[in-house]
Amino acid sequence: MQDNHSTDTRQANILQAAAALAKSELEHEGSGHDWWHIYRVTELAKRIAAAEQANLFICELAALLHDLADEKLVEDPEAGLKRTESWMLENAVTAEETAHVMEIISTLSFKGGAGKPMTTLEGAVVQDADRLDAIGAIGIARTFVYSGKKGRPMYDPNIPVRQEMTPEEYRNGKDTAINHFYEKLLKLKDLLNTDSGRRIAKQRHAFMEEFLERFDREWNGIDGL
Repeated sequence: MQDNHSTDTRQANILQAAAALAKSELEHEGSGHDWWHIYRVTELAKRIAAAEQANLFICELAALLHDLADEKLVEDPEAGLKRTESWMLENAVTAEETAHVMEIISTLSFKGGAGKPMTTLEGAVVQDADRLDAIGAIGIARTFVYSGKKGRPMYDPNIPVRQEMTPEEYRNGKDTAINHFYEKLLKLKDLLNTDSGRRIAKQRHAFMEEFLERFDREWNGIDGL
């Protein structure tokens, strides 16, 4: 049986290696899912985990690795998941810890609102942290970065907001950056899992609503006079 010191050292080494892996894989990613997204989600996950008394190591490790198999970023998500699992087992993560992290990162995504519910507190924490980085000031900035990367327009009043979508339609359908707020981002506040996450989301959600109201006024040239 490992003592607490050796366990802490093992976990610290794993987290350091996971951060290095995520940074090397995503440092130059250009759609808003880059290393700094990982950094922000990890910091949020640590804060929420502490407040909710979740397993900090699992939350931090899952946050660091959560985008390495994301279907938006890799051609073969299943292969990405297997590679992430193998990396953990090769880097002193126990089989039990690996299984827990894999469950989190494989069910984290929004996917048009059709994602599976998280089954553990740690999964709930990491999902909240990831969703929080999609709203507020950072969420607004990431939306336009992603839209530019994908070549979708900032706004087009002739493209309607989609009310119902399959995961495929969510990923590949015709939309705009502004529509994305109504199709996903404004829904996230009510989809958070933890009390801590919901408290953070309240202010971020209000900021997005204020931004959209101002955007509408400026789009129609009715502001300021």
